Amino acid sequence: MDYGRLPCLTGVDFRLPPDAPATARVLARAAKAPGRLAAARVFIGAPTFAHKEWVGTYYPAGTRDADYLRHYARQWPALELNSTHYGLPAAATVARWVAATPAAENRYFRFCPKLPQRISHELALTAVSDPDVREFGRWLALLRPERVGMPFVQLPPTLGPDALPMLERFLLFYKEAVGGELAVELRHPLWFASPLAREEVFNLLEALNVTAVISDTAGRRDAVHQRLTTPTAFLRFNAHSLAPTDYTRADEWAERLADWLRAGLHTAYVFIHQKDPRHTPVLARYLAEQLQARTGQLVAAPRPVAGAVQGSLF
Repeated sequence: MDYGRLPCLTGVDFRLPPDAPATARVLARAAKAPGRLAAARVFIGAPTFAHKEWVGTYYPAGTRDADYLRHYARQWPALELNSTHYGLPAAATVARWVAATPAAENRYFRFCPKLPQRISHELALTAVSDPDVREFGRWLALLRPERVGMPFVQLPPTLGPDALPMLERFLLFYKEAVGGELAVELRHPLWFASPLAREEVFNLLEALNVTAVISDTAGRRDAVHQRLTTPTAFLRFNAHSLAPTDYTRADEWAERLADWLRAGLHTAYVFIHQKDPRHTPVLARYLAEQLQARTGQLVAAPRPVAGAVQGSLF
C-alpha cells in the first residue's frame, strides 16, 4: 500500500488521536447487542500470500507456489485480498482457495476481498445498478460464507464529499444486490478536513451498518479518524521496514484495540503492509503478542517454521 507512504519519517507524529465522540456510542450499543460472542475475534493478516521470501522461514523449505495459500492459512487467520481489485479470479481458482483453507482446521480464517476497480474507480460508483456489482456478489458466494470476512471498497482519491449522495445510492444497491458486511475506505482529504463532511459520511455509514476503514499511514494522518461506525474495526497499517516507529505504533494500536474490545467491539481486522514482505510477519507477531498481553486473549499470528534460519528472517 503506497497510499500516504513517505520516503522519510522525520517529523511525522504517529500518535493516535483520541476516539471520535460517536465511537463510544457505537461501542456501548455493540456491548448490549443480543447474541454477542463471549470473546471478540481479532484477525491479523497480510495483503498477499504469494511470497517466495517466506519459503524456508514462514513456509516450509521447498514449498511450491501452489501451496503458498495452504501454509499461509495455517499461520494467519485472515487475508486482505487485494488481487480482486484488478479482476475477479476464475471459479476454479476460488475452488482451490477454498480447498486450501479447510474449515475443520481454519474455522475462523477469513478472506477480505477488495471490490474491483471497475466498480470503485472506472465507474466511480456511478452505475448503481451495474451488473459488475451483482457479479461480485456471485463471485463472493464462491468463497462460501464461512470464508468471507469483510469485503471493502476503496474510494478513489478524486471522490470527495460532493459524491455523498452517489455513495449512499451505491451502498443501498450493494446491500440489496450482494448483502452481508462491507467496509469503505475514504481517501479524498476533504472527507476529513470538513467537520460537516466527516459527520455526514460517518453517520451515513453507521446508519447503513457499513464499516469505516482506518488507514494508518505516515503521510495521511487525517485518515486515522478513530470513528467506528459498526462493531467491527478494519485497520490498514502501513509500516516502515521495522523502524522503531513500527513498534511504538503497534504498542499504541494494541492499547487502543484492547480498549475497544473491552468496551464492546465484536471484531477487529488488522492488515499489516510492508515494502519488504519479510518484515510483515515479524510486526504481525509483535502486535499479536502485545494484544494478548493486554487482553489475555490468544491472537493468531505467524511463527517461523521449525528449522528456519534466524538470519533469513530479515
